[in-house]
Amino acid sequence: MKDASLNERLTNALSLTVSPLAITFSNEPVGASTPEAAVPAGCSFWELGTKQSLTTSAVDHQFCSIGVHTHNLRDAVASHGTELEAALGAMTGLGYVKPDEVAGIPVMSESYAYVTYGPLADAKGPVSIVLVVADANRSLTLTEAVARVDGGAPPAMGRPACALVPQVANSRAAAASLGCCGARAYMDSLTDSIVLWGFPGERLEAYVEAIEVLAKANTILSKFHTERRRAVESGASPTIKDSLDALDALEAR
Repeated sequence: MKDASLNERLTNALSLTVSPLAITFSNEPVGASTPEAAVPAGCSFWELGTKQSLTTSAVDHQFCSIGVHTHNLRDAVASHGTELEAALGAMTGLGYVKPDEVAGIPVMSESYAYVTYGPLADAKGPVSIVLVVADANRSLTLTEAVARVDGGAPPAMGRPACALVPQVANSRAAAASLGCCGARAYMDSLTDSIVLWGFPGERLEAYVEAIEVLAKANTILSKFHTERRRAVESGASPTIKDSLDALDALEAR
C-alpha cells in the first residue's frame, strides 16, 4: 500500500502520463511473469514494465550487450563478450565514445541473476530503483527536490540511458538521464520533451515529499511572476505586497 500511495502522489505532483516504474534486482525470481517475446534492448522493459510486472534474466537481455554490461547481469549468454566488443568497437569508430570514456560508464557494483520491472503501484517488496518518465518542464521541480534531499544537484547523464540504473543504485542518490539515441529508438514514450529520472527505492518517500512541496511552490510562484510582469509592462510600479495581493485576487476567482 505504501508504494501505491507514493505512486499516486508522485504521479499527481508531476502530472505524469507514464506510470512510475519499479526496478528490482534479486538472485531469486519474485513470481512475476517472464517475457513472452524477445526485445531489442533492455530499456524496452522500461515500457513493458509500466503495464505488467516482468522478471527477466540475462537471456532476456541478450540483444542488448550494453545493458547486460551496465547491469552486470549474471549468466550472460556465451556471445555476450563478443557482442559487447563489437558494439563498443562500432561506437568508438564513429567517435561516439572514446576508449577512455568506456571505463567511466557506470556498472552495477553487485551482480544479480534477475531484474524485475513493474508498475510502482503494484510493487510488493523492496524496490531497488524507481524510474520516472517526466516532461522536461518538470526538471526544475525535480532538480530542486533532489538537491534538497541529496544535498546537491543531480547529475544529468547522457549515453547510454541504461547507465542511469547503476548510477542511482551505486550512489544511492537520484540522477537524471537525457537518454541516448538507442533508448529513444526503442522507447515510444521517450520523446524529445522527456527526461528520465531515477530514484533509489529505499528513499523514495523523502523525494516525493520534497517534490510535492516544490511542485506546489513553483506553480504559485509562476503565477506571481507572470502577474508581476503584466503589471510592470502595463506601466505600474508594483511592490512585492502589491503583486502578492494581485496573486491572492487571482487565486480567489
